[in-house]
Amino acid sequence: MRQFLLPSFVSLLLLLETFCYTDGDETDKQALLGFKSQVSVDKRALLSSWNQSFPLCNWTGVTCGRKHKRVTRLDLGGLRLGGVISPSIGNLSFLISLNLSDNSFGGTIPQEVGNLFRLKYLFMSFNFLRGGVPISLFNCVPSGVGSLTKLRTLDLGKNNLEGKLPASLGNLTLLMQVSVTNNNMEGEVPDDIARLAQMVAIDLSLNNFSGFFPPSIYNWSSIEFLNIFGNGFSGSLRNDFGNLLPKLREVYMGTNYLTGAIPATLPNISNLQGLRMEYNNLRGSISPSFGKVEKLQILALQSNGFGSYSFGDLDFIGALNNCTKLQRLYAGQNRLGGDLPTSVTNLSTKLITLDLGTNLISGTIPRDIGNLISLQTLWLQENLLTGPLPTSLGRVSELGELIVFSNRMLGEIPSSIGNLTQLQRLLLYNNSFQGIIPPSLGNCRYLGQLLIGSNKLNGSIPNEIMKIQPLVRLNMSGNSLIGTLSEDIGKLQNLVTLSLGNNKLSGHLPQALGKYIKGLVGVKKVDFSNNNFSGSIPEYFSNFSSLEYLNLSANNLEGRVPEEGKFQNSTIVSVFGNKNLCGGIEELKLKPCLEQVPVVDTKHSSHLKKVAVGLSKKQQSNNQTPSTLGAFHENMSYGDLRNAKNGFSSSNIVGSGSFGTVFKAFLPTENKVVAVKVLNLQRRGAMKSFMSECESLKNIRHRNLVKLLTSCAGIDFQGNEFRALIYDFMSNGTLDMWLHPEEVEKICSPLRALTLLEGLTLP
Repeated sequence: MRQFLLPSFVSLLLLLETFCYTDGDETDKQALLGFKSQVSVDKRALLSSWNQSFPLCNWTGVTCGRKHKRVTRLDLGGLRLGGVISPSIGNLSFLISLNLSDNSFGGTIPQEVGNLFRLKYLFMSFNFLRGGVPISLFNCVPSGVGSLTKLRTLDLGKNNLEGKLPASLGNLTLLMQVSVTNNNMEGEVPDDIARLAQMVAIDLSLNNFSGFFPPSIYNWSSIEFLNIFGNGFSGSLRNDFGNLLPKLREVYMGTNYLTGAIPATLPNISNLQGLRMEYNNLRGSISPSFGKVEKLQILALQSNGFGSYSFGDLDFIGALNNCTKLQRLYAGQNRLGGDLPTSVTNLSTKLITLDLGTNLISGTIPRDIGNLISLQTLWLQENLLTGPLPTSLGRVSELGELIVFSNRMLGEIPSSIGNLTQLQRLLLYNNSFQGIIPPSLGNCRYLGQLLIGSNKLNGSIPNEIMKIQPLVRLNMSGNSLIGTLSEDIGKLQNLVTLSLGNNKLSGHLPQALGKYIKGLVGVKKVDFSNNNFSGSIPEYFSNFSSLEYLNLSANNLEGRVPEEGKFQNSTIVSVFGNKNLCGGIEELKLKPCLEQVPVVDTKHSSHLKKVAVGLSKKQQSNNQTPSTLGAFHENMSYGDLRNAKNGFSSSNIVGSGSFGTVFKAFLPTENKVVAVKVLNLQRRGAMKSFMSECESLKNIRHRNLVKLLTSCAGIDFQGNEFRALIYDFMSNGTLDMWLHPEEVEKICSPLRALTLLEGLTLP
């Protein structure tokens, strides 16, 4: 009988166990389906396997225990789920790990999470979890987490959590990793966290925590990673810091209000790899003892008050020669003085960044600086450095930023800079560099900023510069550059700033920019002031939609100032110091423009002073209705003339000369036939001829002269400059034939001997 009852009892236990597991399985299913119901509708398809037809343990993100088949892990990280976190999550009572990070959950953290008493790992970072929580919670962090006594890792970073860090965290004595980075939490860190003796890593960065550096941290002798960057912590660090926290590998304390000196014991932390204390109010010296920290990779001490502007401030550089793994050294914006030691060239060949800018460092850049073959960033700006740029820099093939502006450096810019094909920023302005701009800079095809203004450079601007497509900022102002500005500058379609002021550049402003106007929409600042530019102001400047500053002052520009687009705002445009400019808006205070006058060959100016622009075969009667074109001409455009001449058809040509072609045209708005002379601006001297003839013709008046009605100046459909003159049409011959018969193509009889003077009829 006993043999019969024993197997029956075992079978009953198995049956009960199966029933319990089955019941538990259903509990977990309902908890997860409740969770799914709160996921945003458009994202639920990612959880399509969560239904009754699939075994629970095969659902997306679900891991079950081997024995009892209950849900032990739920990993939905990175699925980009939205909605809110359902309180039903608290019914997964066997859960050990919950990962909801890198989604878009909003709302609050449900207090039911505190029911997960087996939970060891909780990840909810990279969401939009926020305030508006029940009174029972400590602001946005549930007070219930105080019951998660088995919790090892708590990651709530990169949300919108606010309020204080709850003191109840101190009850989670098994915690080893905590992150609340990048939230809106505030207040002082509670002393209760001193009980977290097993803490290995804590990240409180990028919040609004305040108060003194948390003294409770000194109890964490096992801490390896400490990040309090970007808060409002103040006070000084204990001098025995390094002895109390000997296992630290990474320490990030930048952007706070810490004061005092670097603890003398800090370099005793032998495993230290990264120390960042930038942007504080620290004082004292940078200890050469850091040379003992052989594993050091990052030392960031910029923007403090280290040093005393004296010799000896840079002794730590020589000591750092022992740190063969050093990759980044930031010591800029301090009070360091003395000569730059040659030992800087013996720093680790793994060094990527060297920042000593904005101090009072003197001396020269050592000629062997090229030994730092891995260097990508070299910042030495705003010091007292003298001497030349070492040619050995050309060996640093990975260099992306060379920044030495505002020093006292001199000599030529070495052509070896052209070897730096990865260079993105070259900032040499406000020094005394001389000589020419090396054409080899054209090899720096990734260069986005070329700022070499306020030096003593001479020669012309190399055309190779115009081939650097990524250029965003180009500043060569304040030098002695000569020559003309290449038309190819219009190809730099990423330009935002173009500064060439205070040089000796001459010639016309490039017309080619008009061709690229659609690509130059990002231009915000243009400075051509204090040069010798001549000619007219190109109209395309009016259409630079992003333009915030245009300085054309103190040149030899002439003609009418546009009144459209950006030229309507005098706070954007400066044109003073160009004595031959006229027109423009009233605020520019320029003289008014006279009637527009024709473009005519200069070599005939003497004839025009004696005779006329053209001669009429028939004198106009005194009661003839005057042309209205004088009032109309300001609105006449290239398009109007093109339509009037049937697209400049060759069938409408009535004559041509070395400086232009004359067309017959009909203006429908005036019901008038006119003669239009189009200037050939490609011919050398044409524009100069135009200006000199303007002076001659404006004083000529006679009733027998063919009347100059108006002129047209603008840009044609290809973006080229366009000039044309409109006269009364003479049916007996052509305008150019009467003006310059020796230049007109022989469209008349070769026996004809009538000269210009033969047609002159005096009153």
